[in-house]
Amino acid sequence: MKIIASNFKTNHTRKSTKEFVNAIDKFLTDNKIDNEVLIFPTATSFDNFDTVKNLKIGAQNAYYTKNGSFTGEIGTEQLDEFAIKTILIGHSERRHILGETQKDLTLKYNYYKALGYKIIYCVGEPLEVREKGITETLGYIWEQFEGIDLSYDKLIIAYEPVWAIGTGVVATAVEIAQVHKKIKKKISQPLLYGGSVKPENLEEILEIDNVDGTLIGTTSWDVEQFKQMIEITSKN
Repeated sequence: MKIIASNFKTNHTRKSTKEFVNAIDKFLTDNKIDNEVLIFPTATSFDNFDTVKNLKIGAQNAYYTKNGSFTGEIGTEQLDEFAIKTILIGHSERRHILGETQKDLTLKYNYYKALGYKIIYCVGEPLEVREKGITETLGYIWEQFEGIDLSYDKLIIAYEPVWAIGTGVVATAVEIAQVHKKIKKKISQPLLYGGSVKPENLEEILEIDNVDGTLIGTTSWDVEQFKQMIEITSKN
């Protein structure tokens, strides 16, 4: 059964997020869809949502602390208020724009692993690495696994080639299959693909070997498009 996840990034308000989550919850209920659906809203949009069990709300980011003097961050004290036990770690925008190092991510990963969180851990390569070939690409990805316990039973890996995120450029089926096959030799956990996924290409992506679902950005922010993609996912 495939997984579908929506990363809101810096989009939606508290009000529109509530409307979105409630609409998706109703859609899943009305259509009796039991695929795992994950939504990662902004931290300011957290709420005590009452949803079906296969719809989970997660955090896009949090610091490896309960609370403390970490300006601009949130910790488990804030997540616990809304019963959030799912977190996204290692997204390329955290790595490449906000400067999180592998050491930072390892500390975060180990902290939330110890607390039993479901972790969606993201890996992927920038264009200059991809252009050097598959050997360089895989070497770059393996470095992103350093310090990460790949046997953790609540782990989901998301492969997102950086050059395909928000660019409208999608990796070819051959490129996706090639990397997913190699990663799957290292893990038994679910492996998602992310990078300019939309209703028009979702079915083709889900049919690729070793693709267990998708992590979606831009197109998932529209509730009707996300419903459409959930429906496509439920048939694969």
